Amino acid sequence: MSAVRRLQLIDGEERQAPAPGSVRVAIATRDMKSLNAHFGSAPKFALYDVTSEGWSFVEAVGVGVGSDESGAHNTDGDDKIGPKVAALAGCHLLFCLAIGGPAAARVVAARIHPIKTPNPAPISEVLERTRAMLAGSPPPWLRKALGHAQAPRDFEED
Repeated sequence: MSAVRRLQLIDGEERQAPAPGSVRVAIATRDMKSLNAHFGSAPKFALYDVTSEGWSFVEAVGVGVGSDESGAHNTDGDDKIGPKVAALAGCHLLFCLAIGGPAAARVVAARIHPIKTPNPAPISEVLERTRAMLAGSPPPWLRKALGHAQAPRDFEED
């Protein structure tokens, strides 16, 4: 099982659930600067709370070694997807370059909406597009995520 490491900026409190009216976004990254990783091979996830006015950094989550992006399924019996999904508990949206069907099913079962992007992009650009959608007329998938954001949900603290 891979280790999960967290880096948080906290003001005297433990990790909190997303603020009302915000959407917690996870971004698959290799460098904490860009959306530039597949879900299965992402060594890190940058988590942000996004509102129609802006965004704030929540934490960086390191998840150990991922897949080799070859598309081959892991057959050694070690679950590499479960710890990643658990580490993203409390998120509403997951941005990544790619995600396999079985992994996507597990992410969706955790009430996280996966969003594949065709090309790498700076994290600030992903956050700005999300903020702009929240400020305007959100598409159906985002309205669904907003509905999940407003509903009470289990939030695990580490």
